[in-house]
Amino acid sequence: MKRISIWLKVLCSAILIVLLVKAFAFTSCIIPSRGMENSLYQGERILVNKWSYGLRLPFTTYRLLSERASKGDIVLFNNPHSRYKDVPLASKGLFISRCAGTPGDTLMLNDELIITGEAALSPDSKQLYAYPHGLEDTLTTVLAQLGIEGNTLVGYSDGHYLRSFSHYEAYLIRQRMGDAFALKSVHMADSAASHPFIVPAKGQTVKIYPWNMALLCNTILHHEHHHAAIKRDTLWVDGKPVSSYTFSKDYYWMVSNNPVNLSDSRLFGLVPHDHLVGKACRIWYSSRKERIFQPIQ
Repeated sequence: MKRISIWLKVLCSAILIVLLVKAFAFTSCIIPSRGMENSLYQGERILVNKWSYGLRLPFTTYRLLSERASKGDIVLFNNPHSRYKDVPLASKGLFISRCAGTPGDTLMLNDELIITGEAALSPDSKQLYAYPHGLEDTLTTVLAQLGIEGNTLVGYSDGHYLRSFSHYEAYLIRQRMGDAFALKSVHMADSAASHPFIVPAKGQTVKIYPWNMALLCNTILHHEHHHAAIKRDTLWVDGKPVSSYTFSKDYYWMVSNNPVNLSDSRLFGLVPHDHLVGKACRIWYSSRKERIFQPIQ
């Protein structure tokens, strides 16, 4: 009996240690899909360091020694989708993706995610645009109607006039004049199809534009816990129309690795800092034997 009692104590101690390690240090998860290939393959089992971004205490959103995730990290996080807004954080499903945008970053977004360093301009940054010289009178009229001032001619090249506009001004001009008006960025061939998106940071005021309104509305409603709705192309927060909003949390833009199974924050939403579980650090099981115990990059 004495020997059985000792073994029971050893077993209980081992179980307790495993539970404590899983709760406070590391956890394991299985890769459920092909979305993270070629970094992680479906069926692989990985270790996640729960101290990477500060330890989130079990069943709470409170963190000890909180740290931001870095761009490029492969992160395990709770599903931030709006349909889980009334579900306790610890009960939400788990996603794993690569961090492509950290709090305060500006991304260029179109049908796919574009991160181009200097090209990731703010919506108010000016750049040169060219348009056919025969449309000068029409453009001048439209600028007056839109209240856009101070955009004098700065040059002429190959039958095109050059003017300086912000990204938002260029957007308004295209909306008013239609796709037939060939307003082209001198520096970015894809500027007509892409828009700058600021990933909100705690304490940062972000302007509301047509291309970020829906995603920010959902973020304010479900993670900032204020009533938000879009009415007639205007964002309303707590019953008032707003042109900007100051966020109370840090957020991240997450994206899958595999372009064939592209999934990013446009699908499931911006990820609040309190939803981060930890950083994927090492593969502990894989059908590809050479990958076992390899670090995750």
